[in-house]
Amino acid sequence: MIRFPTAFAASLVLVSSLTACGFHLRNALALPPDTPAVKVQSAVQYSELAKLLRRGLKAAGATVADEDAKTGFAQLQVLSERWGDLPIAIDSQGRAQEYSLRYAAIFTLTTANGSVLVPQQVIELSRDYVSPPVDATGTATEREILADELRKDMSASILRRIDSVVRARIQRGESLESTPTAPLPQATTPPVQPSTPESSVPASLPPASSSNN
Repeated sequence: MIRFPTAFAASLVLVSSLTACGFHLRNALALPPDTPAVKVQSAVQYSELAKLLRRGLKAAGATVADEDAKTGFAQLQVLSERWGDLPIAIDSQGRAQEYSLRYAAIFTLTTANGSVLVPQQVIELSRDYVSPPVDATGTATEREILADELRKDMSASILRRIDSVVRARIQRGESLESTPTAPLPQATTPPVQPSTPESSVPASLPPASSSNN
């Protein structure tokens, strides 16, 4: 097999240490002491990621608002989710043999009064899988399994990011009722093309910070 160089790899956040069965922060999720229930909303209808985030928030000690709540809640918004498959290896006949399944999500967290607690962030994950041209059924099954794992990893990564950003602001002595004065560095977003119906994003992801979780 011929392997392609993956120059974009440095911009990806690959979370391999999270367990597939669940996620637990070392301590309770860092949120302002007067934070009410948190409502999770997603631009993707029936988002599995949103369901995992609700479950993760509860496990981390946060109160989750009802989906039909109208007022009085902090808001965790998943602004977009994007999937893409990038060929990374070909056989002697020029057919793709291995792919990188890539998943990106953009989110933000605001308080009940509309103040930005965690500014817009982007997290990108990837997993490689083998795709023999003669075994399309097996490939589809493997891809579905990897997609489920990536959703769980993404949920854990988002909660870890929220926790780290809030704790960093507290350590800097910032007010948690206003937008931070020193946002995290911008990150270059790779040109992932949507490849599943679950994608619901603009033609290109807006820049946001990305770091290892």
